[in-house]
Amino acid sequence: MFRLILCLTAVVTLALAYKNPHYASGRSTMVHLFEWKWDDIASECERFLGPRGYGGIQISPPNENLAIWSRQRPWWERYQPISYRLVTRSGNEQQFANMVRRCNDAGVRIYVDAIINHMTGTWNENTGTGGSTANFGNWHYPGVPYGRNDFNWPHCVIQSHDYGCCADRVRNCELSGLKDLNQGTEYVQYVRQMIVNYMNHLISLGVAGFRIDAAKHMWPGDLRVIYDRLHNLNTAHGFPSGARPYIYQEVIDLGGEVISRDEYTSLAAVTEFKFGMELSRAFNRGNQLRWLVNWGPAWGLLASGDSLTFIDNHDNQRGHGAGGNILTYKQAKQYKGAIAFMLAHPYGWPQLMSSFDFHDTEAGPPMDSSGNIISPSINSDQSCGNGWICEHRWRQIYSMVAFRNQAGNSAISNWWDNGSNQIAFCRGNAGFVAFNNDYWDLNQTLQTCLPAGTYCDVISGEKSGNNCTGKRVTVGNDGRAHISLGANEFDMVLAIHTGSESRL
Repeated sequence: MFRLILCLTAVVTLALAYKNPHYASGRSTMVHLFEWKWDDIASECERFLGPRGYGGIQISPPNENLAIWSRQRPWWERYQPISYRLVTRSGNEQQFANMVRRCNDAGVRIYVDAIINHMTGTWNENTGTGGSTANFGNWHYPGVPYGRNDFNWPHCVIQSHDYGCCADRVRNCELSGLKDLNQGTEYVQYVRQMIVNYMNHLISLGVAGFRIDAAKHMWPGDLRVIYDRLHNLNTAHGFPSGARPYIYQEVIDLGGEVISRDEYTSLAAVTEFKFGMELSRAFNRGNQLRWLVNWGPAWGLLASGDSLTFIDNHDNQRGHGAGGNILTYKQAKQYKGAIAFMLAHPYGWPQLMSSFDFHDTEAGPPMDSSGNIISPSINSDQSCGNGWICEHRWRQIYSMVAFRNQAGNSAISNWWDNGSNQIAFCRGNAGFVAFNNDYWDLNQTLQTCLPAGTYCDVISGEKSGNNCTGKRVTVGNDGRAHISLGANEFDMVLAIHTGSESRL
């Protein structure tokens, strides 16, 4: 019995180790810089993300992928691996290593989107971004190398009805025709070792962790072996001795499927797709904001520490992967409201999306006639150009990143609502936020929980020296303040915190 308790304790301790993002002190939020080049990410860490208090970046897959010219280089070609060489349209290995070093020096961690479930599909094109080729008909990828025996047999392709009945088919058959790696036969040591070598190489270069793409399509037992063979994070990049990589696994589970996200929470964190779906519904007035009073596991969400949270990601903003009616940059007012709630509320580990503009859901990033990614330009108002949206540079979003950092681990208190779509709450004595998603104005005197003083609303403007460029909120000695938020204002949020106090 004593040995059993020790073993169970060790398993729980290791799982918790993979759920720590190892952000620099005082930081709490990551952003997905979708399809950015490594040199541009390094510059963004130094000029914006580091100074604005961002904790980390999810990057697009850094390993060589198939170049699919027949579809005008779609975004999803990055999810068609042809080798584990670090060469893509985002840059080569030297540029990657330089980015990781510069971002870590700026206090911003790097998390890799790891594609370890599969290799490419079958295409007429047969050249990768680093020049590698493959023999698709023979399941032969000499750039690794992988051969026929390294994939699942007999050959099968997942059908839509499999998700409701057949876990073995979901995990052993091909997802959308992508060649499905087999991590569970007599060849397992080789396949696993190639994956582990790839991930450990990235750890040696200073990354802080991984998003595991298509985790639902791999057996949890196989993933556990892979995770436990990963090295500790590189102390030369500022990580503490013995730190394990942060791992968050893509498991789309909205209920009713044979595979549950709960099968993966004992391994590491999980992407919580219900989070963005429910907040999108609420901020689209499909549900009333007042019901968010018990937001969290009471809504059927994962435990807070198990959950990587987001409103939209690169899949569901295009209608894929639990994508119905998800808010995106295209509905800016409601989207910023949902993002503000995500960042104001203490539940989960939040991730922001930073997009490029698209109308065709398959379109890749802005590129020139040779297929090279065009860098974002930075405008005088700090927004991006050249076809990049850069939501992380929207004032209403980066200001809420600062709000969350200021609030720290403090709990929600003094919840108020009007019985409909106006809500407000405190975060300890550090922050106060109000939302108006109703058709009429919000005019109330509310408890802010903040010390007496004058504060700058960080949504309508920001603190500039001792001045406010937007609204001012005066808090009395009793912590109460008059809050005004019109139904037709540009934003539906007002937020103040101890870092936004004006001394005038």
